[in-house]
Amino acid sequence: MANLKEIRNRISSVSSTMQITSAMKMVSAAKLKKAQDAITAMRPYAAKLTELLQNLSGADQDGDENPYTQSRDVKRVLYVAITSNRGLCGGFNSNIIKEVKARAAASETISNVFTIGKKGNDILSKEFDVVGHNVAVFDDLNFANTAELAQQLMDGFVAEQYDEVHLVYNRFKNAATQLVTVEPFLPLVAEASETQSDADYIYEPDKEEIFNTLLPKALKMQLFKALRDSFASEHGARMTAMHKATDNATDLRDQLKLTYNKARQAAITNEILEIVGGAEALNG
Repeated sequence: MANLKEIRNRISSVSSTMQITSAMKMVSAAKLKKAQDAITAMRPYAAKLTELLQNLSGADQDGDENPYTQSRDVKRVLYVAITSNRGLCGGFNSNIIKEVKARAAASETISNVFTIGKKGNDILSKEFDVVGHNVAVFDDLNFANTAELAQQLMDGFVAEQYDEVHLVYNRFKNAATQLVTVEPFLPLVAEASETQSDADYIYEPDKEEIFNTLLPKALKMQLFKALRDSFASEHGARMTAMHKATDNATDLRDQLKLTYNKARQAAITNEILEIVGGAEALNG
């Protein structure tokens, strides 16, 4: 059994760790509320804009003239892996890395990776050809910074550096649940629907100008939504992980205190026995 000083040191260490994990949990909980409100308010607009562009693309007979809707033989696929810059968030980052590896292994095409977030870049750069990475976008997550990043991906697609682009990120469901999502980004493909064939749009000023203006905006908004989802998911995952870590530290501290009390009681008992034994020896 460890001596009393060692047990006291362990109790002090576990208590310090528990204070850190508890503080990180509260910080993530505060940030989660703001991030959750942002993604909840944004989803309807982003979904409706994407739906509108897909319907326009399906109704537009000349849609293939737009570089972002051109489908071609798939030889190179780019996976945009969206992870975090910091750890201590459970399986948040590892789930994205596993999904990218599984998709690349199952595909017969050449797979390239664009990483957003330090954690994903550190791992995936060892196994894949990382065509680009960005770790600063989460420092100031806004539409302007995201638009520059989306334009970089769009320019690469137009230049035929890759034939398809897929976003791989954690979709926020609630604080305890994040869903790994693989979402097609480029090319923009019209989704078949029952009402699409009967859709009749009136274009003002003209169809081409509206289509060419809205499509890049919709793509940038789609990436912005994915980053917002991932940002909220990160704080939800970290809050949950730190809550569990705090509970585990509390249990460990209680066990160590019980062990310490047992060891202390045993030491006191031994001292009493030694005193009694010495007294009896003197009397004898």
